[in-house]
Amino acid sequence: MTGAARVTSPRELARIAAGVLDSVAPRFVAGLGAPSAHEKGSRDFATEVDLDIERTVSRELEARTGIPVHGEEYGGADPVDGRVWVVDPIDGTLNYSAGLPTCGILLALLDDGVPVAGLSWFPLLGRRYVAVVGDGPVTDGEASLPPLEPVSLGASMVASGPLSPDSRGVTPGPVRVALFTELSRSALRVRIHGSTGFDLAYTAAGVLGAAVVFGHNVWDNAAGVALVRAAGGVVTDLTGSPWTAASSSLLAAAPGVHGEILDILDAVRDQNHRDQNR
Repeated sequence: MTGAARVTSPRELARIAAGVLDSVAPRFVAGLGAPSAHEKGSRDFATEVDLDIERTVSRELEARTGIPVHGEEYGGADPVDGRVWVVDPIDGTLNYSAGLPTCGILLALLDDGVPVAGLSWFPLLGRRYVAVVGDGPVTDGEASLPPLEPVSLGASMVASGPLSPDSRGVTPGPVRVALFTELSRSALRVRIHGSTGFDLAYTAAGVLGAAVVFGHNVWDNAAGVALVRAAGGVVTDLTGSPWTAASSSLLAAAPGVHGEILDILDAVRDQNHRDQNR
């Protein structure tokens, strides 16, 4: 191990990680619109930029901190075992490939599966969010953001994951559609941005009142979980249990909004259960 590997402070580790992300941001910007280079499944792919950024970030982080990395594209260390960096080289790859600016680079430091630091970079928007849980406010560049205050659902914009009406996952399609319908009736507005990292970062910044995430991938969720928790928000899964790296869904929100959405979710699930048993 090098001397850098002996760094243990999450704040200092986050500072080092910020430098690594800054170094790859120009590559991210230059590659906007990159086509698919590796098909991963139905309507899911990686570009050469994804692969290049993940290789670079993983190499630099391991060299500078001595902490192993788990990435979306290449895998790596077990994210629930000790200290591990988790990286998503391009969150919102479909947006990125299409030329939309709602996409970014996500990086989190996990300690036994618990996010202790989160970094969400949106180079096309000029936004750089950093937080260390329990150690100061979320920052956007050099600016410190105010902590989240309680707010009502009716005064909030809410971000939702994809509706996917035919989904058979943990949150099936009919529940997603019904939730979207009820949120549309209760919230100020509901938005689908196509980037989990964007939704969570802007929830931490107080722009959105909440983010509803149907996916379970730790590389999509961990950085934003750290940001929202550091901002004073509430983060659970969609049943209300505290979020962990093993959770199958995520609800991140300002105080007040979080409870209102959980109540709507309970009602929607109950109705779906009744419909299935008719």
